[in-house]
Amino acid sequence: MANASGLLVIERILRDRQGIWQQVVEDRALSKLTGQMMISSVIALACYGAVLGSFHSVLMALTSAVKLPLLFLVTLAICLPTLYLFNLVFGARLSVRQSLALVMVALTVTAMLALAFAPIALFFLITAPDYSFFKLLNVAILALSALVGLRFLTGGMRVLNDHGLLAPEKKETPVEAPVSPAVAAPAPEPVPVGAPANGAPAPAPGVPPAVAQVPPGYMLTPIGQPRPAPRPAAVKQPAPPSMALLYVWILLFGFVGTQLAWTLRPFFGSPGMKFSLYREIDGNFYAEIFRTLSHLF
Repeated sequence: MANASGLLVIERILRDRQGIWQQVVEDRALSKLTGQMMISSVIALACYGAVLGSFHSVLMALTSAVKLPLLFLVTLAICLPTLYLFNLVFGARLSVRQSLALVMVALTVTAMLALAFAPIALFFLITAPDYSFFKLLNVAILALSALVGLRFLTGGMRVLNDHGLLAPEKKETPVEAPVSPAVAAPAPEPVPVGAPANGAPAPAPGVPPAVAQVPPGYMLTPIGQPRPAPRPAAVKQPAPPSMALLYVWILLFGFVGTQLAWTLRPFFGSPGMKFSLYREIDGNFYAEIFRTLSHLF
């Protein structure tokens, strides 16, 4: 799966996400991985954009196939420097390649999930060709796909935090240990397995106890049998400030994306209007959604 390319990169992301995060942590061959994710995302978004525009005409389908990938890529180009600088301000040691690869994982998951919903959107386009319903259905599909993609983004950031890449590098100061005279430690005596411990009954007469050295990391049970000693619980890394700012960045990404989508509209094409590449910028995305909901219900 490490040699997956094109559309198959989504299979590696879903099946081997820990391997993807480890590759990002090690900053290993990220240019190739990012290129594969870019290609798959553009193809998937172009196909889904064609479904959106097919409600109006073939020309609108071709236009939306170009504008939908452009929407996501331009939004990424606008917001990626903010994420990178947020990390730098709080001492994170992420490179530009690592930040880009991290966000591209989320974008690839979003694009491929949207493509997976394309047959459902086509089904409702054929069986229930209502403009308001079709528009709300596809907005819900894109929103759901984006939420799943952002879940991958936050999961990747937690993995990077566990590897210490979101916190400043700690410089250890050498501490001189006090000099003390060397004292020879007594050699450990062999512990008889099966010997009485804590008032346990002695072994049966005539049966010689087996003498064995307790290996490191083991302890004796009350009946003298060695077993692994309990390990201390792993200490999780505390959440750095960059993790909190990640959620702020996600909100920023959403606001920029929705406003850019409103600027690049139409994607669907109103059935009562002629084809147009762009429309005048009036109102906003959220007001249009509320207007469509009130018209539908």
